[in-house]
Amino acid sequence: MQRQVGLVVFPEFFQNEGVDQVLDNIQRRAKPFAIATSPYVMRPSDAANGGREPPIDGGLGTVRLLDRPLWGKRELFVQTSVSYAPNKAHYAGLRYQPPAPDAHTKADGAIIATALGKAKARGLKTYMQVQAAIPPGYRVQFGGPKPEDEPLSFDGSRVGDRLDKNGSLASDEILAYTIALLKDLAEAYPDIDGFHIDWPEYPPYTLDSAFLDFSDSVARAADRLGYDFAAMKRDAAAFHTRINTKLTLAELQAAASGDGMAAWLRDYPGVTAALNLRRKLVLDFVTRLRQAVPGKEMLLRSFPPPWTAISGFDFPAVAPKVDGIAVKLFTMHWPMMVGSWSKRLLRDNPGLGTLAQVAPLVAKLFDVCDAPEKFGAAIAEYPDSDSPHPVDAAAQTRKIVAAAKASAPTPVSAMAHGFGPVADFGARFDAAMKAANGKVWINRYGYLADAKLDLIGR
Repeated sequence: MQRQVGLVVFPEFFQNEGVDQVLDNIQRRAKPFAIATSPYVMRPSDAANGGREPPIDGGLGTVRLLDRPLWGKRELFVQTSVSYAPNKAHYAGLRYQPPAPDAHTKADGAIIATALGKAKARGLKTYMQVQAAIPPGYRVQFGGPKPEDEPLSFDGSRVGDRLDKNGSLASDEILAYTIALLKDLAEAYPDIDGFHIDWPEYPPYTLDSAFLDFSDSVARAADRLGYDFAAMKRDAAAFHTRINTKLTLAELQAAASGDGMAAWLRDYPGVTAALNLRRKLVLDFVTRLRQAVPGKEMLLRSFPPPWTAISGFDFPAVAPKVDGIAVKLFTMHWPMMVGSWSKRLLRDNPGLGTLAQVAPLVAKLFDVCDAPEKFGAAIAEYPDSDSPHPVDAAAQTRKIVAAAKASAPTPVSAMAHGFGPVADFGARFDAAMKAANGKVWINRYGYLADAKLDLIGR
């Protein structure tokens, strides 16, 4: 097994701990081969003007606390500024424009180039992480699309309970901005080895978000590609009504025990067509990004199977376009997603049962653990910083192995998450290492207390 462990180290830790101190710490303890960071600098703020750090994750992630404090705190509100002076020529005529450099850019922005340069000098590979479809693309909780570029449901409405802020992947303006951003960053930081692209898909955190996207941008793409958009909308509406008002516990049990959601779709060919179109949109988006920066490596971050059947991330089609795929084992999200989907099904389905009955079936449907019958209502929630994640090694392994098989020969790495107690993180990291033959990225340094870094190194 060839060990390749990469760490995501966001700029605020270079600011707080110092560039040399961070690099000394990770190299002495964790022994990574690479780091990824992002093009911004951070400062403390307040609830009225800033975003929570760590990210609030749809209101459920307030239980998350940092292992490594920022400005003396394990949770706080922050603001960010761009770390460099964007080249406006790359964005000429576009709907989305990069943030203008400000006093914080001038005061602190150079730390990113310093960190990248020192990391390279120490023999580390360096990558820039950006969001695929959340302009300005620097940070997950800051930014988002304008109304005309939002992904919409089959009835033309916005989905209000989304965790992510992704725009429509069919939007020409979203794509053009992301291409401009990659070109701009490759110019501003020419020595980076490549890019990590986060969320190049439709994140299915909630049941209603799984029914995106039927925006005008998608309508135009459907017409161009020969899809019957009206039929897709009609079947999506009918299917949504069917599983949200007429679903029985026996049907959910059959889906969880058999061929999953595919059994529900046989009577709704328009939904199958919509999922096929979604895969084409993701593939086209990724292909265009790859073409924009041919001299740089490109690693995509994806949901694990079987969620990718909904997100539109088609491993066999996408893999040849990129240099690698990191499959997220963000296991603190899995019980949250199970709980969210379960509660939504229970809301309008009379007689479906209780959360204690439904949550284990949804857990089995998404293959989050080997003993879903233990996945009761009490743990279908977001785990706090001291609670183990209710998953097991076998389920994580199945997801990585399936993605690797579908993506071959493009390398697949596991993307473990640092959040959680030390022993639980250690077990999840060990599972990721074994499943991915030593190729693991870890998100993120802020959750990696020294004890976790030492564990990674061992």
